[in-house]
Amino acid sequence: MVHQRGSLAEWTKSTYSANGDCVEVRTDRATAISVRDSKNPSGPVLNFDSKAWKTFVADSGRL
Repeated sequence: MVHQRGSLAEWTKSTYSANGDCVEVRTDRATAISVRDSKNPSGPVLNFDSKAWKTFVADSGRL
């Protein structure tokens, strides 16, 4: 994982956000998915490669 700040890509809020404060996701390119805390948009960003993100999404449905 790499931490970064800022990008020109558009952020999308999670559909699980009950009050609008949750995580936001963006796809910078076909190989990178970024995640940030919507309450702190200028804070750290986590980047995942597409394989790691697909595994996370698939596994999170099993919780």
